[in-house]
Amino acid sequence: MALMETFYLSHGAPTLAIDETVPARKFFQSWQQSVYKEKPTSILVISAHWETAQPTVNVVDRNDTIYDFYGFPQPLPKPLYQIKYTPPGAPELAKRVKELLLASGIEHVDEDKKRGLDHGAWVPLMFMYPQADIPVCQLSVQSDRDGTHHYNMGKALAPLREEGVLILGSGSAVHNLGSRLPDGSPVPSWALEFDNWLKDALIEGRYEDVNHYESKAPHPKMAHPWPDHFYPLHVAMGAAGEDSKANLVHSSWTDGTLSYASYQFTAPK
Repeated sequence: MALMETFYLSHGAPTLAIDETVPARKFFQSWQQSVYKEKPTSILVISAHWETAQPTVNVVDRNDTIYDFYGFPQPLPKPLYQIKYTPPGAPELAKRVKELLLASGIEHVDEDKKRGLDHGAWVPLMFMYPQADIPVCQLSVQSDRDGTHHYNMGKALAPLREEGVLILGSGSAVHNLGSRLPDGSPVPSWALEFDNWLKDALIEGRYEDVNHYESKAPHPKMAHPWPDHFYPLHVAMGAAGEDSKANLVHSSWTDGTLSYASYQFTAPK
């Protein structure tokens, strides 16, 4: 079963897992009913929370739950540490990802045979696929590289769609933890301007502008002081192809500066 779609999901704060007031929670809970009814053979997640020098895949038979809640006021509520989301690993998919990336000209792709799922993967997936019965593989980002590097990784991975693999980038469309505001505060103009620029650029198909967002977008360093939460977008975008159509499937905010804007990319038939 070939899949035509890839997605970029904004997962925001880890408390999404336990806070029923977060608007994006209903979006993720409605995933199979309202957003994406196809059942993939396996899932590849490119998460902001796995940064490595070289592209790396996790090669495991069963995914553990990683509680990597850094950058947020500690201690976080204990229930967060009691959640278990342990879907099967996807070692064959991991090998296929490595094969495709190497064939594209990337010189080194590493394998991590212990790592499970970080919260950028398991928090949205626990709502999207609560049965935890679909094999999941993770692929890391390289925050010292640029958007084009990650877009090209996505292009190399496009054949996975033909094999029924759902490719998900997980980050946040605007992600500035240092400028968080009390919940309910108005969204600052710089954050809105970047979020709106991104929406327009994607829907208009200006993917090269998004690849070079540092010079094309308003307030890029405020929206993303570090690019880890943005680069998963480039992978999802590249995996759908330069002629794909982007669609905003969800938009909401928390903490004033965390955008949950999420996008679907649909490849041409």
